[in-house]
Amino acid sequence: MEPFLVSTGVVALAEIGDKTQLLAFLLAARFKKPLPIILGILVATIANHSLAGALGAWITATISPEVLRWVLGLSFIGMAIWTLIPDKFEAEETQIAQKFGVFGATLITFFLAEMGDKTQIATVAMAAHYSAPLMVVIGTTLGMMIADVPAVFVGDKLANKIPMKLVHSIAAAIFAMLGVATLFGAGAKFGF
Repeated sequence: MEPFLVSTGVVALAEIGDKTQLLAFLLAARFKKPLPIILGILVATIANHSLAGALGAWITATISPEVLRWVLGLSFIGMAIWTLIPDKFEAEETQIAQKFGVFGATLITFFLAEMGDKTQIATVAMAAHYSAPLMVVIGTTLGMMIADVPAVFVGDKLANKIPMKLVHSIAAAIFAMLGVATLFGAGAKFGF
């Protein structure tokens, strides 16, 4: 249960203010069709995070536990730092909408926007860390939906009221704690 809960919470916090959440705001403002946008986000996230979870499982199976501990510990600390850096939204990502409709545009732009994004990298790291990729993928997908679905419905009104620095600081602290705990082997006491 821990892989599911941690991955849900960490990704939900990390996603607030992320470029994909900004993309959700923009698509909702432009198309005013929440259902195809939400379904596009869901399908794109499942596909993207499933690939990330599979990579995390492969890493766990091929790298020795000692090397994996260092790679994961440093990755989590890197994620903590990266979470504190604000994302910039790239306007080109919305141009696809004119060719593929609302669902297709959301699916494609979200999938591409997540490639190499901090939530995708976090999914790889957590899937490798917990050796439970399915639970991590379900958790990270839920975390994305928790952060992005409200963005579709309330758009810019909510964005201006959320203390982004505080939310990002909390997510960064969680990543840093996971990194330090992993480096010092604290995870072995809890079965990971």
